[in-house]
Amino acid sequence: MCGIFALSYDKSQKSNLAKLISAARRRGKDSSGLVIIKDKTITILKGNHDISLLKRHADFSGAHYVLGHSRLITNGNDDNQPVIGSDTIVLHNGIVVNETAIWDKIGKSPKLQVDTETISAFFDDGIAQNTPTDEICQQALKLFAGTVNALIILPARNELVAFSNHGSLYRSKHPEAIRLFSEAYPLKQLFGPELTHIKQDYEIIRLGMDITDHEISMTDVTADQLDFVTDIHFSKKYANLPDSEPRDLRRCTKCILPETMPYISFDEDGVCNYCANYKTTMDVKPIDELRALIEPFRRAQGNEVIVPFSGGRDSCYGLHLIVEELGMRPVTYTYDWGMVTDLARRNISRMCSQLGVENIIIAADIKQKRDNIKKNFLAWLKNPDLGMVSILTAGDKHFFRYLKDVQKETGISLNLWGTNPMETTHFKSGFLGVPPSFASAQVYSSGWGKQLDYQSKRFAAMRKSKGYFNASLFDTLSGEYYRSISSKADYHHIFDYWQWIETDVDDCLINQYDWETSPDSLSTWRIGDGTAAMYNYIYYTMAGFTEHDTFRSNQIREGHITRDQAMQLIHEENQPRWANIEWYCNLVDVDFRQVVDIVASAEKVTGLTAKGS
Repeated sequence: MCGIFALSYDKSQKSNLAKLISAARRRGKDSSGLVIIKDKTITILKGNHDISLLKRHADFSGAHYVLGHSRLITNGNDDNQPVIGSDTIVLHNGIVVNETAIWDKIGKSPKLQVDTETISAFFDDGIAQNTPTDEICQQALKLFAGTVNALIILPARNELVAFSNHGSLYRSKHPEAIRLFSEAYPLKQLFGPELTHIKQDYEIIRLGMDITDHEISMTDVTADQLDFVTDIHFSKKYANLPDSEPRDLRRCTKCILPETMPYISFDEDGVCNYCANYKTTMDVKPIDELRALIEPFRRAQGNEVIVPFSGGRDSCYGLHLIVEELGMRPVTYTYDWGMVTDLARRNISRMCSQLGVENIIIAADIKQKRDNIKKNFLAWLKNPDLGMVSILTAGDKHFFRYLKDVQKETGISLNLWGTNPMETTHFKSGFLGVPPSFASAQVYSSGWGKQLDYQSKRFAAMRKSKGYFNASLFDTLSGEYYRSISSKADYHHIFDYWQWIETDVDDCLINQYDWETSPDSLSTWRIGDGTAAMYNYIYYTMAGFTEHDTFRSNQIREGHITRDQAMQLIHEENQPRWANIEWYCNLVDVDFRQVVDIVASAEKVTGLTAKGS
């Protein structure tokens, strides 16, 4: 998802332009573009790097309008925006998911990889047929699936089209000036609170100067090519990789947890202590209590609730319930720390488009985050320790920090989370020596006491591989603070009131929203998380189980599936997802084959020898 903007420009707007550029780059710094409209020229600059670098190469003198774009790379690494057609220049925030249908409709074929080309081609086709701009926009609203928030320059018609089919486009109310952005907050800060929300609609703006007779000057500003892999490439033969057959482990006779689970014990009937201490999630609170809880947050107009939104199945289903069952108007918030997959982004696009929901995305410094992962992964490879695997996902915890910013910027305090209560994975901290807290229903441990205990054990493990003491340490610790210690208010979980049933979730998402699944996994869980394939491979190889075993065990306890069904499922789900693992290695710049060899040769956890057992 991108930050896009348009601004009527003169020297007095220099500071405002800088602030809009800064706000746009928060959406992502992987690629960027600028359009500078002057009397007889339209200058276009674009490149695979931060928009702040692009700005240094731009000449804004004499400009009447400046449009910009900053994004995370999704489809098309090198086909940066803006996309230039025969009669169009397009900046696009979102992801089009029905590209084939659009190309078939207009009888043309793509020349680029980037999905934005479909918007340019569709409007070009309409212009070639002398279709009025209004009519082209109306047809586009009916045809395009996925999120389309676009600024479309039609030079031959002297028009700028502000187009949105789901609501991430705003215009400051001003009788003459153009002030457009893909979020409301920056515009309110710069130009005042009165905004037009272009939601599932369009606005055709007649430009205040004649650009029908113009020349386009385009410059591809070079910079160091980003090391960014967006698709899974099946570039290696995986047949000769180490054996991935399941280990022969003693398992609980009720669930399927193995003897290598930290702190596990069995009674005389072979039932484990995790089963004995399990608290059912079936006893959900009455939905009327939730309706009463959210009532004070209702508004006559505007958004009412923030929905943390990863693009995974649980947050997607939670969003469906919030809109369709509770009748609320949400804004979704996504934090991209460099491990959100394209599949997750496409599902975010589908859900927000169909439900008419705005998505605010805040992107970390992706290169820095991946450098941090690499440093910690190399330290782990020198001393493979199951208790330290979780450090590979430490970079995502700033999700909670930026959520506070979104609350402040939108003026919305209520948060409704789609956290699955059956996803508890005690073993991740258990391998570090932290016993399971059976009394806690939380997915995450919280509070100073628990964090001090956890961090002291992690510090002891880090001392065994000095590479952990690197520049990422502050990022890791501060992220843990925001997740587990900093105060939180008005946070509520939707599945405290709706019972979570996997078949209901999958049927709803796939059938109602054409939700995309992964070609290399039978499960719909974790397929949008770029780290899951790697850490589950490590757990499976060294301990003989993964988080799928703990999740399926919880389903058995709830009566959702039988033990035999669970065993059949994990046989497939625990198989290493080699292509995803290779993709991960490429992304953080570590050698795939070396990683596989080190994990395969690492010391295995054997029966009842895990920490605490």
